[in-house]
Amino acid sequence: MQRIKKGDTVEVIAGKDIGMRGEVLTVLPKLNRVVVEKVNIVKKHQKQRQTRSGVRQGIIQFEAPIDLSNVMLVCKACDQRTRVGFRLNEEGKKVRVCKKCGQDIE
Repeated sequence: MQRIKKGDTVEVIAGKDIGMRGEVLTVLPKLNRVVVEKVNIVKKHQKQRQTRSGVRQGIIQFEAPIDLSNVMLVCKACDQRTRVGFRLNEEGKKVRVCKKCGQDIE
């Protein structure tokens, strides 16, 4: 089970965007990276060319992936960044748990 999933709110704890919060858009488990909304915005210069639809020309901005070790999950119950633990619930399913307040995440 993953500690951080798509749709979670995370806070950046290292790098140029330290302290920013955002929603996880994509998790890349093989690369150990995540893409977070409005965090790590980079510019890419793209060659302009003649196209029918005129899609993305010139300088484009997008969210680049950042390392999983540079983000921490934000608990919805206590609104603090926290480490993630695991336990079995009543039905025997594995669930994520906030290490600060003890509440189930999700």
